[in-house]
Amino acid sequence: MPRPRLSTLTAACATALATALIGPATGAHATAAAGQYSGTLTDGATWIADQPEQWNGTLLLFSHGFGPTTAADSPSPAVRQTLLDAGYALVGSSYDPSGSMWALDSAERDQFAALTAFRRQVGTPTRVISVGQSMGGLVNAQIARDGAGRVDGALGLCGLVAGGVDLDNYQLDAEYTLATFFDPADADALVNLDNQTDAAALADRLTKAVEAAQQTPAGRARIALAAAYLNLADWAPGEQPPAQGDFAGQEQQQYTWLAQGLLSFIVPARWSVEQSAGGNTSWNKGVDYAGLLRKSAHAKQVRALYRDAGLNLPNDLNRLTRGADIAADPAAVARLRRTSTAGQGLAVPLLDIHTTADQLVPVEQESALAGRVRAAGDSALLRQAFVARQSHCNFTTAEVVAALHAVEHRLDTRHWDDAATAAQLQRGADALGLDGAAFTDYRPGRLTGTR
Repeated sequence: MPRPRLSTLTAACATALATALIGPATGAHATAAAGQYSGTLTDGATWIADQPEQWNGTLLLFSHGFGPTTAADSPSPAVRQTLLDAGYALVGSSYDPSGSMWALDSAERDQFAALTAFRRQVGTPTRVISVGQSMGGLVNAQIARDGAGRVDGALGLCGLVAGGVDLDNYQLDAEYTLATFFDPADADALVNLDNQTDAAALADRLTKAVEAAQQTPAGRARIALAAAYLNLADWAPGEQPPAQGDFAGQEQQQYTWLAQGLLSFIVPARWSVEQSAGGNTSWNKGVDYAGLLRKSAHAKQVRALYRDAGLNLPNDLNRLTRGADIAADPAAVARLRRTSTAGQGLAVPLLDIHTTADQLVPVEQESALAGRVRAAGDSALLRQAFVARQSHCNFTTAEVVAALHAVEHRLDTRHWDDAATAAQLQRGADALGLDGAAFTDYRPGRLTGTR
């Protein structure tokens, strides 16, 4: 089978990197705002802001996602236009441009500094709501934790809320599994990446190995095992969701994600995280891969495909466990924990929304955040809602605005009531008459790969 063109799904990942995660470029907001402002912060980060002609007093502090450190103040041009038309002012920073695209060292600080700059140059808002997307959803959760007195509430979109350490570890588990069975020459070269070019070459080798493996039942079973460790959604763009017991169909759609661009995104992104943290931030030494699989929502699928392929699953799991000897740099892990975690508590109400089939930031990350917020005793401040759709950050404008209105309800009344339920969010989105919505009752499974 020839290698598929990196078209639909690669474009989705590239869009997530270059557009959807960072919002519109500065030039994209050249119309429709009564006042446009920009400036430079003390660390060299830039900020931009838009003020509508009839400002309603609410300022939205937007945190962009992983990608070039370019200032953005909204998730997309369409959302920006709708919010300005409704009277919201917008502000956001680039984060520190001299560091890694994994800019968690400076992001929260620069967002608060952008807020201060807005107050000085534009005016004092009556209310500030923090909004963050993808990696910016992690920044947003940190602001919701630390922003008492500076922000009033928060809205997270497809947020990477489990944090950087968990992200690197479950991605390592998947890459290690793929390399062990399909590309053993790279099994010892998955971390401590030298540069982004080498990381991209590694991703290309792993992708080609996956494509070859897909041709046999044994290869497909092992791809499903790696996908389980990656928390990889089994619903790909352009497809109907596979039936609950259609294990072969589930693997086929997971393969689609892997073969058409996913590894080319996540492997180079690891280099950016290591660059930011100053060393390797993930490890599998001492990990029990049988135990990891037992915790996965995809365990039943993996067992069925192994059985159909005539493979011995315990043997493969033992092989992974015996070979797991990657150790992290303790100082790098400590730095990543310090800069890139959230959920230790909440100071203001937070609503997170997430698509149910997110290939880059699995929806199971919401379970990890909810558990940490619950342990901190702040569950009353957190609500989570879900959209039945594939792809990362793939929200309609109506879904984003309806979720914002739910946060405003919580701030106006001091109670969530039913504002953040799927049914009420759907009614609110439909009433906007924009581009539709697909809110659904959903409960994500446990995030696999946490240490």
